[in-house]
Amino acid sequence: MKIAFLADPLDSFKIYKDSTFAMMREAARRGYAVYAFEQGDLALEGGRVVANVTPITLTGDPDIWYGADAPQALDLGQFDAVILRKDPPFDMEYIYTTYLLELAEQQGARVFNKPSAVRDHNEKLSIARFPQFIAPTLVTRNEARLRAFHAEHKDVIFKPLDGMGGVGIFRVTEEGMNLGSIIETLSANGRCTIMAQRFIPEIAKGDKRILLIGGEVVPFCLARIPQNGEVRGNLAAGGIGVAQPVSARDREIGETLGPILAKRGLLLVGLDSIGDYLTEVNITSPTCFQEISEQTGFDVAAMFIDALERATP
Repeated sequence: MKIAFLADPLDSFKIYKDSTFAMMREAARRGYAVYAFEQGDLALEGGRVVANVTPITLTGDPDIWYGADAPQALDLGQFDAVILRKDPPFDMEYIYTTYLLELAEQQGARVFNKPSAVRDHNEKLSIARFPQFIAPTLVTRNEARLRAFHAEHKDVIFKPLDGMGGVGIFRVTEEGMNLGSIIETLSANGRCTIMAQRFIPEIAKGDKRILLIGGEVVPFCLARIPQNGEVRGNLAAGGIGVAQPVSARDREIGETLGPILAKRGLLLVGLDSIGDYLTEVNITSPTCFQEISEQTGFDVAAMFIDALERATP
């Protein structure tokens, strides 16, 4: 197989925890050819979607982890699989990328996750498709509605719809300290739609990442536990990751969403849950492969490449 990864710059990878690196490593272990490119390498030229892709080899050296040959301008249809692993923000450039990749699909490329599905599933707002699993939630840019939601629920999380890694998340407790300022800042004075959710106290036990691969639930999740008074469990915000078996409730959520999302073209999904509630559906570049594998011995990257093989006969 020839596999091309559309990702962030390779030099930015923290390979001790990067899930894209884990995928590359497993693909290389199986003898597959690995290529990498960035958003800026994509082009529509002569009616075809092409990219300047770089063939890479994994060195096994943690300091200089890859070797690169000269970039090649190739039609994306020449690859057995194109893996979309670009991190958010999900801005207009990201949307343009999905348009180009969707054109590439029409020309014979196999892209995972499916570009139109990535575009259609906002990672925060997609939970509204599964209301039976979510805590009380409001999505709006209207200040009066946001204030009324806080008045009703007393303890509320406010967050942007386009963030990652816990950036821009605020908790406002019953006394309402800085409520107005937080609403004004996140909503850009009513110009940007944001999300409010009733605070879930079980965050103290972790914000759990449940992985779905090919519609199936990975048997272990990673509970990202807040530290030092933080309300955010995200690893990027200083949370500690503790792998643990998937609970009965989280398996119920995963087994309900898995087949639906897989049918929509989402080969890899990272569900976030707190307590018994679904809080996010991550589909751009879900992580936690390495943390789960190192703590449990379950090879998540192997399960992913197995699913990729099944999807690219």
